[in-house]
Amino acid sequence: MQAGRCPLRFYARRAPRPNLSLPPVPCYHPPVRIALCQINPTIGDFAGNRAKVLAMAVRAREERCDLAVFPELCLCGYPPMDLLEHASFVEANLESLRELQRDAPAGVGLVIGYVDWNRGRPGRRLVNAASLVDDGKVLFTQTKTLLPTYDVFDEARYFEPAPARRVFPFRGERLGIAICEDIWWEGEPAPGLHYPVDPVKELADEGATLLVSLSASPFHAGKARTRLDLLARIARTCSLPTVYVNCVGADDSLVFDGRSMATAADGRLVHVARGFAEDFAVVDTAAPGPAIDEPADGWDELEAALVLGIRDYAAKCGFERVHLGLSGGIDSALVAILAVEALGPDRVAVFGMPSRYSSPGSVSDASALAEALGLRLHLVPIEDVFTAHLRTLEPVFAGRPPDVTEENLQARIRGALLMAWSNKTGSLLLATGNKSELATGYCTLYGDMCGGLAPIGDLLKTQVYGLSRAMNARRKIIPDATLEKPPSAELAPDQTDQDSLPPYDVLDRILERFIVGNRSASEIADEGFDAGLVHRVIAMVERAEYKRRQAPPVLRVSPRAFGLGRRIPIARRFS
Repeated sequence: MQAGRCPLRFYARRAPRPNLSLPPVPCYHPPVRIALCQINPTIGDFAGNRAKVLAMAVRAREERCDLAVFPELCLCGYPPMDLLEHASFVEANLESLRELQRDAPAGVGLVIGYVDWNRGRPGRRLVNAASLVDDGKVLFTQTKTLLPTYDVFDEARYFEPAPARRVFPFRGERLGIAICEDIWWEGEPAPGLHYPVDPVKELADEGATLLVSLSASPFHAGKARTRLDLLARIARTCSLPTVYVNCVGADDSLVFDGRSMATAADGRLVHVARGFAEDFAVVDTAAPGPAIDEPADGWDELEAALVLGIRDYAAKCGFERVHLGLSGGIDSALVAILAVEALGPDRVAVFGMPSRYSSPGSVSDASALAEALGLRLHLVPIEDVFTAHLRTLEPVFAGRPPDVTEENLQARIRGALLMAWSNKTGSLLLATGNKSELATGYCTLYGDMCGGLAPIGDLLKTQVYGLSRAMNARRKIIPDATLEKPPSAELAPDQTDQDSLPPYDVLDRILERFIVGNRSASEIADEGFDAGLVHRVIAMVERAEYKRRQAPPVLRVSPRAFGLGRRIPIARRFS
């Protein structure tokens, strides 16, 4: 531990833990009480975001805090993307900062993230900024240095990187501010990426005694553990207590899990905020606190991420209600449960749309699930509509045998009916397709791909079953038959998914390696997979790119989801 430095102590309002730490190390300067203000901003809601900041600033003042730290770009919301090309958006965000200066309570400094004009040198016209606001004044500003351009990020498109990193004296500490990616030099943010500047090392070299990191770090499974390892490594390497404040909420396909953290100078985790909810806690530099439990991962966090994604997408887009087709299969069952968790049964509608190929068991399974969730199942048979389509097309299809065309007609009829309900009531249609289907094209354009949001579009089929079983173990809602019967689209007699696809336990392992791991066919085959099957699966993925381009937003819960994080041209000659 650096001479004269003191780790952080946790002051959250939770059940006390036994203090297993070493005796406190005396401090040689006054302690600083820091509020971790984990808020859920909405992109472009300047008044609403500012109100959240002010409410937590008032609370921080009531808790006698010296400093309140907020997430990256919390005044405008993250990621603003091409809204940044509108000067009015930038000016509105700056006006919000000025109003915050005027209205913030005296006696507590606020570290606030926002967008500013690049006033210093040629380059991009904007900077990603964090300012220390105290007693109505902006005392210090640090802009972001490392601008990610991988996966879902494209910050170099808009922002100019910081030319320098500086520390600022505040209440006996020397603050070093690192904005989100600025701490990731210490890790490998993307395979093969190595930044030329290490902002944290420079701040430590400048004599920082406390590292403050504002973040808007999207969730994917296992991300909390990665962040904790990173912060612990920074603390141990630089002997710096670290306060890391992450935003929470969902914006389009991105889910932000919060789980803000504080680490002591020796790398111990001394506070972690709640996941997937706004939170407020106080730490200080007075004495070492006990290590606490690390953030958990697994099915529970996946469920929480998807529920938050549905809830925020509906709320931030102005939808009061959602609806979906309930087929009796596992995918729609899982989406229905998540929707009810997110919004409550009074705001969820489900529709059963049986055809001539629907089994009686599918209808009864859908009815049982709806009853268990407190939902009314609206039965809208499609047989008459399907027959009318076939009759209308009969003259132009003469001499052509039935094939996938007739199968897709049923899916498109269902999509049309579900979209009609959306138009009539203003309800948001949730698509029920999973990642395995989106990957291989085992989905119907303008049919089961209809909808405004695809909640489980980043879950492989095996993960759909895993999450469903984990949720059912807690409270049995999904009928056993839904979990046990072979998956089927029921668009043809005695049809199962495995008529067209490899077994899901094999298919999903290939997809994981190809889509998330970026491995080649030969590399995947070298792991023991049949080479012919690998080439067949990859060919299916590549042929379906045009479908995915027209899919609704997918809630991202893996390191690489379809959408912003995977951009493949449709027209190409490379395989």
